[in-house]
Amino acid sequence: MRKVGFLLGFVIAIICVFIFVNKLYYPSLPIENLSAKEAIEKLKESDSKIAEIAVEGDFIWYITSSKNKGISIADENIKQMVVSNGWEFKDKDGAGLFFEKDDKSLIATTQMWTENYVLVKIPSNFK
Repeated sequence: MRKVGFLLGFVIAIICVFIFVNKLYYPSLPIENLSAKEAIEKLKESDSKIAEIAVEGDFIWYITSSKNKGISIADENIKQMVVSNGWEFKDKDGAGLFFEKDDKSLIATTQMWTENYVLVKIPSNFK
């Protein structure tokens, strides 16, 4: 009976380690073929506060950290990145940040993915 209990405890510990290492406790991403672990690693490896994680059609997905300070710190990171490409910030409405440049408009949308991370979807023509 002791062997069965020990074996069961060992199997449960292995499963818990697997879940933790692969970040399976995070919600799924709205991006195909990208795991939560890969997205977080790209941000950690990046030298900037925001990291590109995928290109899907005409859009580029980014991830940024909110560090428990909410969406406002993520908004500032997005504004810095887009403004550095010549766009002018105009307004924020809900999850959208509105920019203009040469009579063109650009909308960057944010999505709180977890308490610590925000996903950003921006049209690829902003660069």
